[in-house]
Amino acid sequence: MPGIIPMIKELTPDRPVLYRSHIQIRSDLVAKEGSPQAEVWDFLWNNIKLADSFISHPIPEFVPYNVPHEIVGYMPATTDWLDGLNKPMNDWDSGYYGNQYNVQCNAHQMTKLEYPRRDYIVQIARFDPAKGIPTVIDAYGEFRKRSFAAGIDFPPQLVVAGNSSVDDPDANMIYDQTLDQIEKKYAHLASDISVMRLDANDQLLNTLIAKAKVVSEALHAGRPVIATLAGGIPLQVHDGVDGYLVQPGDYMQVAEHLTDLFTDEELWRRMSQAARDLVSDEVGTPGNALAWYYLASKWAAIAAIKANGGRANPLRPKHCWINDMAREEAGFPYEEGENKLPRKYTEEKVLAINGIK
Repeated sequence: MPGIIPMIKELTPDRPVLYRSHIQIRSDLVAKEGSPQAEVWDFLWNNIKLADSFISHPIPEFVPYNVPHEIVGYMPATTDWLDGLNKPMNDWDSGYYGNQYNVQCNAHQMTKLEYPRRDYIVQIARFDPAKGIPTVIDAYGEFRKRSFAAGIDFPPQLVVAGNSSVDDPDANMIYDQTLDQIEKKYAHLASDISVMRLDANDQLLNTLIAKAKVVSEALHAGRPVIATLAGGIPLQVHDGVDGYLVQPGDYMQVAEHLTDLFTDEELWRRMSQAARDLVSDEVGTPGNALAWYYLASKWAAIAAIKANGGRANPLRPKHCWINDMAREEAGFPYEEGENKLPRKYTEEKVLAINGIK
């Protein structure tokens, strides 16, 4: 897609181009001359540099060193609360999709879910090296060791599932490694662990998330989340309030949090409620639409002025959140205490750019 940018600028030089960087870029590796990451980024940047705006996830470390600060703006990843992955479903529908999951498990000779007779923990993710699946398996193994001493007489199952993807070349390898890890280290728990690569079906994933006791994502479903301090996840989880944040690979800490959530019903109930209540509009369709409408409106106005022979300054976010810019210009800036994603990571970057400690 970045290869289209030079074509646009050649054919219509005054047409604004906004580049949305929707991936985690390791800017520290990109900055190492001769590294594979630097070579890939140099290839991409040769096209992207012609864009008028660089819209990144709100993590400054995702922005490579050679992107001019003035063109960088921030927008979080978002989702639609009414799509198949998030919309509320009644018990009949949930029962149907839960049965469909077990049908697929049966076809692949995989452990089936015993819900509602048993609770379960779920990780919904692609089978990707970066998703920390080995840590999830180790954490479950450690949690099960602690279960008896903690008085958990009927321990939950574990589900690791995700849709297949055409751009996921490591999926088969990671799936096989996961099964191998279970067979070699946790054979005694194999009948309690369900590992599935599923066909694309949002409602099925919705059911798995909504009925789980603890999940690795999906705060909107009202379930406590245990996630790692990596990528953009820390933006959405309030540590100790609606879930827990742990260091990557720290399966012992994950096991400890699981034990707490399965032995303290009041803690689980409180975190579940917080997970429902603390989801910011910024990560849903309203916040996403506001940001894009604002960008389109501003750049369209600039283009119109230029088309009529006038002069107009380009939009310069300078590491600000697009949502903040839109609300401030509309006269409705965020008020103290209003629910929003944390700004501390990007505010530190703005201060650093301006030489303020």
